[in-house]
Amino acid sequence: MTIAFAPKEILQTIEMIRNENLDIRTITMGISLLDCAGDDIKVVEQKVYDKVARKAGHLVEVGEQLATRYGIPIVNKRVSVTPVALIGSGFNPEEMVRVAKALDRAADTVGVNFLGGFSALVQKGFTQGDEALIEAIPQALAETKYVCSSVNIGSTKAGINMDAVLKMGHVILDSARRTADRDGLAAAKLVVFCNAPEDNPFMAGAFHGPGEPECVINVGVSGPGVVAYVVKESPEVDLGELANLIKRTAFKITRMGELIGRAASKELNVPFGIVDLSLAPTPAIGDSVAEILENMGLERCGAHGTTAALALLNDAVKKGGAMASSHVGGLSGAFIPVSEDSGMVRAVEDGALTLDKLEAMTCVCSVGLDMIAIPGDVTPETIAAIIADEAAIGMINKKTTAVRLIPAIGKKAGERVEFGGLLGGAPVMSINPFSAKQFVHRGGRIPAPITSLSN
Repeated sequence: MTIAFAPKEILQTIEMIRNENLDIRTITMGISLLDCAGDDIKVVEQKVYDKVARKAGHLVEVGEQLATRYGIPIVNKRVSVTPVALIGSGFNPEEMVRVAKALDRAADTVGVNFLGGFSALVQKGFTQGDEALIEAIPQALAETKYVCSSVNIGSTKAGINMDAVLKMGHVILDSARRTADRDGLAAAKLVVFCNAPEDNPFMAGAFHGPGEPECVINVGVSGPGVVAYVVKESPEVDLGELANLIKRTAFKITRMGELIGRAASKELNVPFGIVDLSLAPTPAIGDSVAEILENMGLERCGAHGTTAALALLNDAVKKGGAMASSHVGGLSGAFIPVSEDSGMVRAVEDGALTLDKLEAMTCVCSVGLDMIAIPGDVTPETIAAIIADEAAIGMINKKTTAVRLIPAIGKKAGERVEFGGLLGGAPVMSINPFSAKQFVHRGGRIPAPITSLSN
């Protein structure tokens, strides 16, 4: 497939890259590890390392070549793999940690910045491998540099596995405690999903789903700065016309992503999968989803009207992207990770944005409660209750939702955590002081909603 660009489009794209923080956020190679499954941990470790090193050996090199050839920044090169619980079904937690370390060595060898897929899919219950992997997560994330983890605890079709939700409350807290000297960094590499997509290129939630091919290239584009500029330059237009302007901008951004994705596919001789057209912010000034919302007319992100503004933004991005590519997937829309968005951080510091308001916003955006630091004295049950609330939004509304919370060990609301790089830093946010312990300890499965009966 050849993508033709008009000269005007090329000039507009150059302007976006130079002045508005437009980039390809990630090229992610998905790799199936199903053929690496086995009972002998030494054999599996070697197979996993060898396959990732072989398949992704030229990924970083090709990404850098394409960035030079097209003049488009490609910020991250990443790998996602088959959920490890599926290939280590007979392993114990210690052996699961060994698989994580083999993946970490492979990520280091090929030069990617993150590797996702230390994951389990437990929306309806646990296998032996699922339980071993979940138990291994805190140690695995604390003792590896590149490995990211995710657990899918619910879906519209299956309901919510509350036993898994409570386990994840303990796992998140343990992960943070093991890396308390790094402000809980291990918890920042862990996502709990409802309705997890199998082709998501963004970390920390990326994994290569069982329905995916042997190997595939997925691309995540981003352009909050571009959209923020367009909105800022259009102060007088009504909201319908503003949505059209955002759609046209998302169209251009997605076309660029498809161009890079197909070029990478050809160079690496790997099938092209999807473009994830998410607006993923960074800590850089001017690369903020919150700034887009404020440019629409909100004094601060979090003010009354924020959810409506975010709904408009998310819908317009999806419509524009869907017109630009027949292969849109992943999460696709607007992300609201607090620590990774300078405007969100400012809104929290000013008292405009609270955890409750963020939860309301997740009803209409792409993901969920993302990169939020909470007080270190939080209980596992409270974390579980927050996960359950967010999963319920995803389950009922037939959308992906997720939780990435970082308990800031030894810190209270108003203090600050720092992760550096794309993960940024943020104030610790206050949480509701009342307990949900009895509720989450009931266990069992919250039944799937009536909307699941869609056959």
